[in-house]
Amino acid sequence: MSRIALLRGFAAALAVCAALVCLVATAQQQLTTRDVLWVVVNDKCVPDELQKHDPMPCVRVDLDGGIDKGFAVLKDIWGNTQFLLIPTARIPGIESPAILAPDAPNYFAEAWDARTYIDAALGRPLPREDIGLAINSDVGRSQDQLHIHVDCVRPDVQAALRNEAAAIGERWAPLDVPLAGHRYWAMWVAGEQLGANNPFRLLAEGLPGAAQNMGDRTLVVIGSSRPNGAAGFIVLEDQVDQESHDKASGEELLDHACSIAALAPPKN
Repeated sequence: MSRIALLRGFAAALAVCAALVCLVATAQQQLTTRDVLWVVVNDKCVPDELQKHDPMPCVRVDLDGGIDKGFAVLKDIWGNTQFLLIPTARIPGIESPAILAPDAPNYFAEAWDARTYIDAALGRPLPREDIGLAINSDVGRSQDQLHIHVDCVRPDVQAALRNEAAAIGERWAPLDVPLAGHRYWAMWVAGEQLGANNPFRLLAEGLPGAAQNMGDRTLVVIGSSRPNGAAGFIVLEDQVDQESHDKASGEELLDHACSIAALAPPKN
């Protein structure tokens, strides 16, 4: 995607923020507050893309694989750099069997590609280590349409993962340090892009019992690099624990103020 296209997309996102707030308010009157994202995407973004070739209020609607396998990218009303990757099919959340179907799209891979909208919002590209993707558990989310948060990583989370990087291998294992006060499991996935590595499947097939209670899980994917420069991702998982008041909201590892960008200004 060209820089001009990115800037146009970001400008369009800013232009519709006020309209989106109104649309959300209308949607809240029509359905429960947990259906707002579905109303925005299904009733506005998709029809506008099909009829006008204009995805507004989304910044992108991709229907190349049809509505059943399409997705939308929406600028969230919170934060300057937060975007949401939302399927155009009706998929409630991480607990849905549809995300583990053999022909299911790799929504996390598409969400990683959507990080370019963060770059456009900031006016410069961020290192892969600064970008994170998160989906919350059933009880840890506010919406019943699957959505992946795309935003900056919290500086303290990035620092903790950097210190633990050598201990994160290609199989799931618990981290020795808590992140945002919660105990996460982690694994390393190699590659510039996620490609065929679908985090939903990595969780369901890699952790015993996960496939039976996916709704109790959260997934976070953070860009990373090995000391030798090899690019990859750290995939994190947490599970709901009512006793410790852990709702498994991986979004807690993201920073919607994107303070990490201010900590590392561009070099002249």
